[in-house]
Amino acid sequence: MASIQQINGDYYGSKETLTEALPFLKKKDIYSAAINNFFGIADKELSLYNDAIHYYQEATADCTDEVSKQAPLHNIATVYIEQKKYDEAIQILKSILDNKVLDKETNEKAKVLDNLGFAYFKNGLTEKGLSLMQEGYQLRKQIDDFYGSIESNLHLAEYFLKTDSKKSNQYAQAAYEIATRFNSVDERLKALSFLISNDSGNKNAQYAQKYITINDSIIKVRNNFKNKFAKIKYDSKKEKDENQKLRLQKVENELSIQEAKYQRIFFIIGITSLSLLLLYLRKFYQNRNRIEKIKTAYDTETRIAKDIHDELANDVFYAITYTQTQSLTKEEVKETLLQKLNHIYTRVRGISRENNSIDTGINYAANLKEMLSTYNSNETNVSITNMDKVNWESIDEIKKVTIQRVLQELMVNMKKHSNAHVVVLKFESTANTIIINYSDNGKGCKIDQIVKNGLQSMENRILSIKGTITFDSEPEKSFKVKITLPK
Repeated sequence: MASIQQINGDYYGSKETLTEALPFLKKKDIYSAAINNFFGIADKELSLYNDAIHYYQEATADCTDEVSKQAPLHNIATVYIEQKKYDEAIQILKSILDNKVLDKETNEKAKVLDNLGFAYFKNGLTEKGLSLMQEGYQLRKQIDDFYGSIESNLHLAEYFLKTDSKKSNQYAQAAYEIATRFNSVDERLKALSFLISNDSGNKNAQYAQKYITINDSIIKVRNNFKNKFAKIKYDSKKEKDENQKLRLQKVENELSIQEAKYQRIFFIIGITSLSLLLLYLRKFYQNRNRIEKIKTAYDTETRIAKDIHDELANDVFYAITYTQTQSLTKEEVKETLLQKLNHIYTRVRGISRENNSIDTGINYAANLKEMLSTYNSNETNVSITNMDKVNWESIDEIKKVTIQRVLQELMVNMKKHSNAHVVVLKFESTANTIIINYSDNGKGCKIDQIVKNGLQSMENRILSIKGTITFDSEPEKSFKVKITLPK
């Protein structure tokens, strides 16, 4: 299975499968050598070269004869070539040829000749390298090792890349055609890279497009293979587990029936207890919510009554007294009375707005801005900045309600106590939090007077939604508040 995964480019999955095989090894033999060799191949393809060499060396140590050692030794040499350690690679490849354990006409010998020549070429001995690469190429053609000839063509294409682009192109084209026949995608891509380097004409774009198309498709194919292979393993494990479960049920049938009987009894008891607990919790939370609603309604009614008593009642009484003491036939008296009635109307609307329900939908930001703007007057200028930079739709409804109520209380407190001429509200939004900075140039107060001024309820509201609120104020100085809320 690990070999199939490597053929399909799933090297991480291959290592996982090999790890599953390790517990079945009882001694060091041909199987442990094969597993270590596969580990080495996977790490080489993943460019983990030091790990690859370690596993190849382990595979070599596990081999029981000289012939079987040649493959992992050869693999070590190819890793040294990737690491540009050409002297070490040449030493190993020459030792394989000198051992004479390879048959004269085998694809393994052709492979050693080709890689040895390539190592010489990369090490600067170009003529010697070319001679060996051509010898390996001819041997592969002689024994019809078509798949192996892909590597020979690629090495020769690289050899002539800077000296004879026409020859390099011929070898790269041959490698591409054979790799296409064998559906060897990585070799096709490598051949295309040489063709792209050699050709600067119209075909260059065609080669580049082919390269992109093949590269994209192989990523998709290999990802699909990983998913398919994972499903096969899952289905196999599932079937094995089900068969084992059936055998166990057959052996312990009577015990299972007895256990099922007790389980039903405990299940009924558990369901009954859980139902009673859920009923109790439902009743408890209903009562608590009802009490909270009653308390909220009572607080709202108390606040409305206080506003009417403290402000509206005095204004109405004064208007009535004014009508009783002044002659309503005079135009200036009528105008003054209309102003007083309009002031009363504005106060009634303000009290209504402060205590009505809050729209937390798409109009929330506009309504919030409108509410804050109502506190603008000839005596007080309210400035609001960066409100539109907050993504209000991503914020919880409870937090929206809390923000509006707290800001409302701040503005009412400002109107009643601070005598401020300028009020500034600045909104900031980070990845996880909303920050609201409030400041006015009113008369301020001592921090210990905050409770008396009704600001304690703001702190309670903010804390209830896991936020923080800090007050900064001194008598006859500005009043500042910073609110921080998690989104």
